[in-house]
Amino acid sequence: MITNPILPGFHADPSICRVPGEGGDDYYIATSTFEWWPGVRIHHSRDLVNWRHHSYAVTRTSQLDLTGHPDSAGVWAPCLSHAHGQFWLIYTDVRSTIGAHKDTHNYLVTAPSIDGPWSEPIYLNSSGFDPSLFHDDDGRSWLLNQQWTHVPGKNHFNGILLQAYDREAKRLVGPVKNIYAGTELGVVEGPHLYRRNGWYYLLTAEGGTFYEHAVTLARSRSIDGPYETLPGNPLLTAWQKPTDGLQRAGHASLVETAQGEWFLAHLCGRPLEWTGPNDENNSPESGYAGLHCPLGRETALQRIIWRDDDWPEVVGANGQASQQPSMQAALPDLPPHPFPAEPVRDDFDSATFNGHLNSLRKPFDDSWASLTARPGHLRLTGRESLMSLFDQSLVARRQQHFNCRVETRVDFEPENFHQMAGLVAYYNTRNHAYLHVTRDIDSGERVVRLHVNRDAALSSVSTPVPVTPGPVDLAVEFSHDTYQFHLKQDGQDWQPVGPALDTAMLSDEFATRFINGFANHFGFTGNFIGIACQDMAGTRRHADFDFLSYEAKA
Repeated sequence: MITNPILPGFHADPSICRVPGEGGDDYYIATSTFEWWPGVRIHHSRDLVNWRHHSYAVTRTSQLDLTGHPDSAGVWAPCLSHAHGQFWLIYTDVRSTIGAHKDTHNYLVTAPSIDGPWSEPIYLNSSGFDPSLFHDDDGRSWLLNQQWTHVPGKNHFNGILLQAYDREAKRLVGPVKNIYAGTELGVVEGPHLYRRNGWYYLLTAEGGTFYEHAVTLARSRSIDGPYETLPGNPLLTAWQKPTDGLQRAGHASLVETAQGEWFLAHLCGRPLEWTGPNDENNSPESGYAGLHCPLGRETALQRIIWRDDDWPEVVGANGQASQQPSMQAALPDLPPHPFPAEPVRDDFDSATFNGHLNSLRKPFDDSWASLTARPGHLRLTGRESLMSLFDQSLVARRQQHFNCRVETRVDFEPENFHQMAGLVAYYNTRNHAYLHVTRDIDSGERVVRLHVNRDAALSSVSTPVPVTPGPVDLAVEFSHDTYQFHLKQDGQDWQPVGPALDTAMLSDEFATRFINGFANHFGFTGNFIGIACQDMAGTRRHADFDFLSYEAKA
C-alpha cells in the first residue's frame, strides 16, 4: 500500500506532475514554502510510494525577496508542470495578509531540467493567489488563479480567472474571464485544469484550509465554461467524515501514470487532542474542538478511478468509492524504487547546506551562516531577535514525526544578556520555545535559559542553569502532544530544563487568530526545529554548532 502522508511534516498545497523518461517516468511534487527559504520545495519519486526531497526552484533573491514578509506570507501554492521541452513553475508572492486586502503577485519561472537553472521570474498578475498553468492539447497555454476581492459586502474568494499566456511574448494576452464561482462550500481557490475525453476538468479547493477543507471538481466541453459541478460534490473531504486519521483534506492536483492510472495528491493534517482554548477554526460547535496539527499541512495521495459517465471518484485501499481520505492507497502498477535512508546526524562537514535545512526570509550567506569559518561546524553570527521579520540567524528543519529527538552542541561565549545561541522549536515569530546559552542579566553568570514566546508573550519557564566554559549539548524531545528540553555538559547525564510544553502552541490552529471576521494572524506552516544565534546589542557575536541531529522515535 501507499502509506500516507507521503510527505510528512509541513508540505502544503501539492502540485504533482509526471515526466516521461526512457528508464521510467519521474514524478515530482512542488509544495508551498511561505516565509521559509529557499522557495518552492520539490520532491521526487519513481513509483509514487517512495519520495525524497530533490531540490528547490526559487533560490535567488532576484526571483523572490521575502524581507519583511509577515508570518505565513511569501510563497503560496506553486504549480509545477512539464511541457514543450521544459519545466514551468508558477508561484504567488503574498506580501500582506492583514484584513480585507491581500497583496499577491504571481510569477513564472522555467528550467530545462528539474535541477535548473531556473530562470528569472516573469511577472504575470496580482489579481489573486493560487495560480496554475495549463498546457492544452492544441498547443496553447492558459493561466488560472483565484480572484481576491477586498470590496466590503462581496465574497472575498470571487471565483476562478482564466487568461491566455503567450509563451513567445512571455506575457498574458487576451480577455480575462471568471469561469467558476465555486459552490455552497465557499472559499474557492487552488485551481488546476486537466483535459480528458474531450472534457476540461477544473479541480479547485473549497471550504478554507482547516477542518472544512474540500476538493471540488467541475467540468466543461469548453475551456472557458460554463462548468458543471460534480454531482454529489465534493470529490474529497474529511469534514464530518469517519476518517482513519487524516483531516483537513483539500487543495489537490491530479496525475496520470503511463499505465493510465490516476492519483490525487492533496494536503491534509493529522490532528492531536488539545484541551486549550479554541478559535473560530476549531470551535466546539464544529465537532472538532480540542484538535491541533503541530506537523502542519502534509501531502497525501489517493487513487482515482473514472466512471462510465466520465466523472472521477476516489477509491480507498479496499477498492470502494469514498469521499474521505485514507491513510493507505492501493499501489500503482509501477516497479518499486526505494531511496537510501538519510543520515540522522549532520556534522556540518560539507561546504553546502543539506536540503532539509531552511532559513527565514533570507538565503544562507557566509556573513551570518558559514560552513567554512570553522571547519566541521556551522558558525552563526548573532543578529536580530526571533521575532524579527528581517535578519534572523536561524537554521531549522521541519518536524516530520510526532515522536522525535533533536540534539546539537553549541560553543558560545556570550559577553552579556543581549547575546544568545541555542536550540529552538519554532512555529513563527509569535510562537516558539528557545533553549539558549546567554549571560544572566543580574549575576553575569553564563547560563542556559528556556524562553517561551506564546502568542507574542515572552516568559521564562524555568530557573536559569549555570554552565561552565566550553561547549554545551542541548536537546529537545517531542512525545506526541508535549515536548521537553534537555541539556548536558562535560560528559554528564542529560537533565531536563523546564516543564514539558504543549505542542498545540506550535500548530496552525493556535497561530491563526480572527479579528472582525478576518485572520489577523495566519498559521499555515507547521513546526520547525533548529539552531539560532542573536546579538541584539549589534556586536555580531558568533556561535559555533558542531552538529544537528534529527531522529524519529517510536
